[in-house]
Amino acid sequence: MSLLKGKNILIVGVANKHSIASGIAASMAKHGANLAFTYQNDRFKQKVEKLAEEWGSKTCFPCDVSKDEEIDQVFKELKKDWDGLDCIVHAVGFAPSNELDGNFVDVTTREGFKIAHDISAYSFVALAKAGKDLMNERNGSLITLSYLGSQKTIPNYNVMGLAKASLEASVRFLATSLGKEGHRVNAISAGPIKTLAASGVKNFRKMLSYNANRAPLGRNVSTEEVGNAATFLASDLASGITGEILYVDAGFNITAMGSLEDSN
Repeated sequence: MSLLKGKNILIVGVANKHSIASGIAASMAKHGANLAFTYQNDRFKQKVEKLAEEWGSKTCFPCDVSKDEEIDQVFKELKKDWDGLDCIVHAVGFAPSNELDGNFVDVTTREGFKIAHDISAYSFVALAKAGKDLMNERNGSLITLSYLGSQKTIPNYNVMGLAKASLEASVRFLATSLGKEGHRVNAISAGPIKTLAASGVKNFRKMLSYNANRAPLGRNVSTEEVGNAATFLASDLASGITGEILYVDAGFNITAMGSLEDSN
């Protein structure tokens, strides 16, 4: 299948081969997309470039999403290689580790709150703002990654939950703002997956086990499954979908109580 044949897609947030962004890149490459990537700094450059080659791309740019000038530069460079852009994948989230361990009201700080919202939520808006001209007249798609902690309390997720709630609100406002230009904006709320980013949340392994036991499918999801969902949202098959939060979590979000068979 070639759902994305001829589509130019920028993926922001690939950290390593186990990341959700890598699952998205693998799926999109499989379905024929032309991919470009960013890396946070020189420490990640070689790793991202090596992964990009595996997905048939040599287009990689440095980009610290907390700096507007670096975001703007990415799209200036893209214009040299591409005549337009069809999709932006935002797979970025960060909060200081000390904010993700302990009682929310005790560990949350003004600085940590600001950092979490800037990197995890505002950066999506910043990418949309900088990239919309390159997406002009291409009915583009913007996709970001969220988590159930945006809607429900999750132990130790703390300020990240607030940042993801802000991100999901951004999806709705961006969808309305960019809809008149034909662009769609959606989020994927993935279930917990063992990634480098997730390891920053205390007791994450227990979260994985709990999720698998309570989810209707009786398991956790994979980066490949999340990637396939992103491919769908980026494709013309999803042309009528915008402003939505698509849950890819084996059904965990629909349950109020898991199986009673495991109860004492």
